[in-house]
Amino acid sequence: MGFLSRSWAIAQKDIVAELRTRETVISMLLFGFLVILIFNFGIEPGLREENLVKPGVLWAAFTFAGILGLNRSFAQEKENDCLQGLLLCPVDRAVIYLGKFFGNLVFTAIMGVVVFIFFSVLYNVDLVGALLPMVLILLLASVGFSSVGTLFSSVSVGLKTRDVLLSILLFPVMVPVILAAAKSSARVLDGDGLGAGSLWLGLLVVYDVVFLAISVMVFDYTVEE
Repeated sequence: MGFLSRSWAIAQKDIVAELRTRETVISMLLFGFLVILIFNFGIEPGLREENLVKPGVLWAAFTFAGILGLNRSFAQEKENDCLQGLLLCPVDRAVIYLGKFFGNLVFTAIMGVVVFIFFSVLYNVDLVGALLPMVLILLLASVGFSSVGTLFSSVSVGLKTRDVLLSILLFPVMVPVILAAAKSSARVLDGDGLGAGSLWLGLLVVYDVVFLAISVMVFDYTVEE
């Protein structure tokens, strides 16, 4: 098996296990829905500032719901005493990281798209016109979110306070992703298209490439510690 094939085998294991229980995906979706719903109660329809608030609501829901999925990434292996066995596999540690990354990416991207559809219904967004550009933004944001989140999840998995620690570690590093995603999605929701937010999309791409490469390189040291 090739490098990516081995990584996908690990990701496939996580995906199949999740399809059997659906605990993580359902929790992520429900939490995302609740965040959007709570914000919706606090925003009066028709306000001039409503368009300024919408991107923040969407990405707050994306971030908080995504944290739930990342917390379960390595926790499942730890709880079932499978983590050490996974690390003892005769493969490069980068294969394990990418396998977990691909699994987190699938769950996060699906959650983001479904939450956006729910968001568009509550906030009267033109779903037909905005769906494809928003899917691209959500995918790019999911790559950055999952790359760093998978690394930090491996760091915090052995700690009792891993839920809190993961949030503390992740949120400061995720500021560029959330900022770029919110700015570019604001252009799309205003009807300007992706071209108006090309600078922010470029920042997302650069972030994804740089931090994915860094995470692959340092993963071996984090799991050893």
